[in-house]
Amino acid sequence: MTDKLYIFDTTLRDGEQSPGAAMSRDEKIRIAKQLEKLGVDIIEAGFAAASPGDAESIRAIAEVVKDSTVCSLARANERDIRAAGEAIRPAARGRIHTFIATSPIHMEKKLRMQPDQVVEAAVAAVKLALEYTDDVEFSAEDALRSEPEFLCRIFDAVIQAGARTLNVPDTVGYAVPHLTTAFFKRLIEGTPNSDKVIWSAHCHNDLGMAVANSLAAVLGGARQVECTINGLGERAGNAALEEIVMAVRTRRDIFDLETGIDTLQIVPSSKLVSSITGYPVQPNKAIVGANAFAHESGIHQDGVLKHRETYEIMSAESVGWAQNKLTLGKLSGRNAFRSRLQELGILPDSEEALNNAFARFKALADKKREIFDEDIFALIGVVDPAEALERYKLVSLKVVSETGEAPAASLVLNDDGAEKLVQSHGSGPVDATFKAIETLAASGADLQLYSVNAITSGTDSQGEVTVRLARNGKVVNGQGADTDIIVASAKAYLSALNRLVDERERAHPQV
Repeated sequence: MTDKLYIFDTTLRDGEQSPGAAMSRDEKIRIAKQLEKLGVDIIEAGFAAASPGDAESIRAIAEVVKDSTVCSLARANERDIRAAGEAIRPAARGRIHTFIATSPIHMEKKLRMQPDQVVEAAVAAVKLALEYTDDVEFSAEDALRSEPEFLCRIFDAVIQAGARTLNVPDTVGYAVPHLTTAFFKRLIEGTPNSDKVIWSAHCHNDLGMAVANSLAAVLGGARQVECTINGLGERAGNAALEEIVMAVRTRRDIFDLETGIDTLQIVPSSKLVSSITGYPVQPNKAIVGANAFAHESGIHQDGVLKHRETYEIMSAESVGWAQNKLTLGKLSGRNAFRSRLQELGILPDSEEALNNAFARFKALADKKREIFDEDIFALIGVVDPAEALERYKLVSLKVVSETGEAPAASLVLNDDGAEKLVQSHGSGPVDATFKAIETLAASGADLQLYSVNAITSGTDSQGEVTVRLARNGKVVNGQGADTDIIVASAKAYLSALNRLVDERERAHPQV
């Protein structure tokens, strides 16, 4: 056993399976660079065989990431493994993560294979993957509902074939902590040469226990956890990276393990993933939620003022939160803005992106007297126009809402360079605005989600709006932020529409 816990981030693969969270190549690269800065050991960059776009994204990430291992998922078949091997070829350190189902229900109903055939396929997959890299991970899909004796058999076989990491996933979120600890101990004790590999846990959150089960697996001998930023993932999500890392760091008395994570980069990573995927972080989310370090109770406030550790087991600063202080104003210059971005760890890579962000900052400063760090995170999270295909842009908006009268919206939209006036009534100002946009777009999309969050406190706070649209199996998220919530709503709807019509975006394959 090692005293290090390896962090395997699958935000770009499993996290992307959240409805509407499919990312473009450039967005994946932005997140991968931030994950590298965060100190993630392994970045699962995608599923190369899923689509040419996914394969290209993995290859692009492999070319720019140097400090983290870049990994591609692959089913246990030749086509998938060769696609994964080609995608990770440029990586300084590359890994192929191959998997096959091992539970009786999956083998019988999904694979229609006998146990002997499954073992044979697993061994062949590992051997083929070794032609591309010496870092091969084998995963037994639905392991927590598999028979331990069969798992020990297949794990023994893939170790002999050359696998270096063995993953024991709770694919359907069925496990409970104390049984997970016992399960890992049983597998490690029952598998020959178990000390020659790293044991890994991949837990889903269907019963709300993904983090607890991941930590239970660590107590049972796992030394790698597979997780995502903000717990993003299909269905109820995956284990949240930030919660696992801070639990291990805070409870050293129990885990006595180190990670390579720079915890100061946790909040910037959370903000970036949220802005790109369009999945807002709920205020009461541990570590990265807006209320994570807020104290409302008078007794708690008094205790914290006297001595922080009376009610805080970690500091907000230790995970990258600032003090919500006034940072900049309308008279602040570009150098001051650049310096603050650097302090927050979110300085854009190019001067053009910095200039665009500074222009957005100046526009916000004209509307909002106090600019907080949370506002700056939101500004940086806005998609750079140079990277986005924007068919529709908001030029101006006028809404009339009066008690007893149907609200009316009048917008001027830029449609591929031509300005057009659109108008409509609705049941409310937001409904009227969306209907007005649709008189031009005629998208036929279904509005699946409309969500509003305040970025900071105060009546002049920016509102952050998330809109999810679906059409013909393609699901997209759009975000908009503004001090005027109707304007923010219009921006979010247009952002989602632009993604919907952007052929570079793809509907994520549910494999």
